[in-house]
Amino acid sequence: MNESFDLQNYLIEGVERVVSEALKATLKNPRESAFMLKFAAASRAASKKRRAAEDKGEHIPPFLIASITSKCNLHCAGCYSRCNHATTDTEPVGQLTTEEWLRIFDEADDLGISFILLAGGEPMLRRSVIEAAGRKQNILFPIFTNGTHIDDRYLELLDKCRNLVPIMSIEGNRQTTDARRGEGVYDTLVSNMERFKKRGLIFGASVTVTTHNYKEVCSGEFLGGLANRGCKAVIFVEYVPVSSESKELAPTDKEREYLQKKIAYLRSAHPEMVYIAFPGDEKSSGGCVAAGRGFFHINSHGGAEPCPFSPYSDVNIKNSSLRDAMHSPLFTALQSGEILLDDHEGGCVLYEKRELVEALIARSDN
Repeated sequence: MNESFDLQNYLIEGVERVVSEALKATLKNPRESAFMLKFAAASRAASKKRRAAEDKGEHIPPFLIASITSKCNLHCAGCYSRCNHATTDTEPVGQLTTEEWLRIFDEADDLGISFILLAGGEPMLRRSVIEAAGRKQNILFPIFTNGTHIDDRYLELLDKCRNLVPIMSIEGNRQTTDARRGEGVYDTLVSNMERFKKRGLIFGASVTVTTHNYKEVCSGEFLGGLANRGCKAVIFVEYVPVSSESKELAPTDKEREYLQKKIAYLRSAHPEMVYIAFPGDEKSSGGCVAAGRGFFHINSHGGAEPCPFSPYSDVNIKNSSLRDAMHSPLFTALQSGEILLDDHEGGCVLYEKRELVEALIARSDN
């Protein structure tokens, strides 16, 4: 690793940029702006906690990804989670309870984690967990949802708890979205956006970027349409192949360079919106920030994993604290080794190097 690279400073500056852009994006919405001002103060306090821990030799990431359920009502084409058997049609036995998730949120708050991304399955199917998240006002919870379970009760909760921000998955226009997610999904998303705008609720969009749609989802027509409907954040997620057949959908350096140039322009030209790419240009962050460098993932059954795209775990949060989980043998080996820094073809180094990750798991089991 480049010794001159300060990961903690990089992460703090990244968090501050996101919060600053969110403040700009909410200036015309008094309630959202008031919440973001309070959250900005909480985020600065959390950064101080993480810096103090770093000075003592302990690295705390600012982000956590929490898959709060394995159940999903859609069958999206090429879904990595279904391919890994992490998503099912029914609620499996043994998932973390609402009380266990609340304990995780409490520990995250104490450690200085500022953002917890709620995912699934379909997270809106766990209403009680989302209600628990709403009580943790020092943490911002982007909720990555397919948008099909947002009812009036959820609108009331989102209105009351401004730290809950739905991020709805959309693939482009109606044809592109429905082709991947199912007929009628696009119209449901547009209807949701209109209801959010009417209530003055902030929301974002999550776009899976492939070699097929990368120009469409970066176009002025698509992004302008989202902005006109009230969208305040767009998160571009590079497609990770789940089989050899889908490998050609994964963005190459060509598509990633196009995306990064577009995002740089959009951030400058449209400060009223927040634009984020994941995993983005790993060179600027000194390598992949999974496995606790910048974030890690807790699956619906409590397994602490490097990343949703790398579903390997050697510790379960049911019988471990959040602090102990982030210092698991697997995470420690990944952070101290070279895998996260290796060159790779696709958007996810851990997926591409999964045989090496499996070898580390086998070593920790022995």
